[in-house]
Amino acid sequence: MSTESTEADAEMEAAARATELASELGDAITDLDSYQRFEEAKAAVEASEEAQEKIREFEGLREEFMMARQSGDASNKDLRQLQVAQEELHDLPEMSEYLQAQSQLELELQELNQMISAPLAVDFGEKAGGCCQD
Repeated sequence: MSTESTEADAEMEAAARATELASELGDAITDLDSYQRFEEAKAAVEASEEAQEKIREFEGLREEFMMARQSGDASNKDLRQLQVAQEELHDLPEMSEYLQAQSQLELELQELNQMISAPLAVDFGEKAGGCCQD
């Protein structure tokens, strides 16, 4: 067996092991209490007609505000109206729980990302950008 084929085999083994570990990590994440809490909170928001109505209202106002801002027609009143709609949405118990669950899960995923990235020269959890970011 040649050195090249041995190196290629080792590379294929390493890639297969990394893929296997990534799959196991994904499965382990779905077993976390924080992930389960997030999924339950998400389902509650999706099942709530009141939350869905508030989401549609907020999204509509946000889209109108963004278009007004782009054309230079956005006012402080428009911004305040958008903020009030967001506050009303976030004040719903199911949305509040969803946002808290999402925040907790994101924190845990950031910690995992730091552990994964620690031995590497690159933080893959960061947004992709140019090669030499300051």
